Amino acid sequence: MILSAYLFVFSFAGFTFQQWITPVKNSPGLYNTRTTLGPFSNRIGVLAYALTPLSILLANRESILSLLTGVPYQSFNFLHRWLGYIIFIQGSVHTIAWTIVEVRLYQPQPTAAQEWIKETYIVWGVVTMILLLLLVVLSTPWAIRLTGYEFFRKAHYVLAIIYIGGCWGHWAQLKSFLLPSILIFFLDRGVRLVRTMLMHYQYLPNGSMGFQTAPASLTHFADAEYGDVIRMDFEQPHGPWNISQHFYLCFAESSIWQSHPFTPLNLPQTRNGAVSHSYIFRAKKGETRKVADLALQKLSLSPKATTPVILTGPYGESITENLTPEHNILCVAGGTGIAYVLPVLLNIIQKPAVRDRKIQLVWAIRRKADLCWVEQEIVSVNDAARTHGIEVCIYVTREAGSNASSIQEGKVEGSEIDLDKTCGTASCAAVSARSPMSLDIQKLGSKGQNRHPDLKVLVSEFVENTVRGPTKVFGSGPGGMISDLRSIVAACNSGSRAWKGNERFDVSLVCDDRLEW
Repeated sequence: MILSAYLFVFSFAGFTFQQWITPVKNSPGLYNTRTTLGPFSNRIGVLAYALTPLSILLANRESILSLLTGVPYQSFNFLHRWLGYIIFIQGSVHTIAWTIVEVRLYQPQPTAAQEWIKETYIVWGVVTMILLLLLVVLSTPWAIRLTGYEFFRKAHYVLAIIYIGGCWGHWAQLKSFLLPSILIFFLDRGVRLVRTMLMHYQYLPNGSMGFQTAPASLTHFADAEYGDVIRMDFEQPHGPWNISQHFYLCFAESSIWQSHPFTPLNLPQTRNGAVSHSYIFRAKKGETRKVADLALQKLSLSPKATTPVILTGPYGESITENLTPEHNILCVAGGTGIAYVLPVLLNIIQKPAVRDRKIQLVWAIRRKADLCWVEQEIVSVNDAARTHGIEVCIYVTREAGSNASSIQEGKVEGSEIDLDKTCGTASCAAVSARSPMSLDIQKLGSKGQNRHPDLKVLVSEFVENTVRGPTKVFGSGPGGMISDLRSIVAACNSGSRAWKGNERFDVSLVCDDRLEW
């Protein structure tokens, strides 16, 4: 809004708004109407050129802005998107204004317009506006859902570079804005490549130094109805990351031209010079579907399946950096969103317990068997549930309850939850052997229905039942759930009561709502 206000002021300031009637050379009786519209449209065009380097800077993953401000690169994507809209509006106004001048105000017609549109710089201008229109249309959520994110990303790169070239062809005198744009674009890609090479440059089995991928073990969880889930575990020698930071993973066996962001679900702990990584993701289509098919193929031949992974990162900021022992913690996750909030709990249980602190995990999953995705981590949280006062509430949304209506099975003892049968692994059997277990499993809805926990009630009750201190809500899941959570957390805040010392009503939300998740 501030940038738009500045642009609005400087788009109009300093002009003498009037018109002049001048005769047309060698055309008696014909007159050109000259107005401030021409200089105004030129200034709009110059501002669009000037904003291009900033637009690319805001889109960089290896962001200089992040180094200067500490704000993660994905937060600048919002500004990049809106700056793109501003540039499109400026380019459209520039084009429409000069079309009016050349087609209507200059004489004779249609001769003046026909000669104008054939000039080389005008042809490049038309091409540039078409490219800019494609950039805007293909960046809409509708187009991304239709074509897929990977197509959007690669098309965006290609169109952006051609667009800059078109701007150069249209008005080379402004190349002082275009050359930095190109340099910033390729500098980002170069730094990204160097970071990847350094992370994988290590000792090879023969004792020499070189590039080596990380062999990731794959665990496959079949789900024909909603999409299979893959768990990936591997170790890589590098420094630890901050909780909630993410890495870009490239699955070398399927495609070296794609990488996707994933948040580790484990804590960044170094053992023998290497840091362990654990990820889960649901295979829908595209690259994740290829990895799932690859895992199935390899598991059919051997009980263990691995695939080479190339990673770059970490990126993002720590969500626990400003977390104090006085904060009450509510973690809300939907499906594979558990990977974002689980490290918060794993970090808490490694620290001494805090009296009167309320901690709760609310996890909505489709089936009870989905607990197996993070069985080892659930064991760790369960072991510390009593000492740290952690309450784990699991909501199963796509399996029928004990009757047709929405029911609550209630809090059950560990001996009543046969996770060994559910997951079929030793670690899940260890969960069921511990008693009592603060695991609240509730089934919502009946077969064929889609029922979800009432987040408004859950968040409100959590805040009301805290003893002291502010509340921090961590959320990750589908976009609709995050949108609801924003409104619910905002409604739970009470500035007047927090100002008077009742910190229980100081509620903040930290959520993972990036597009690629």
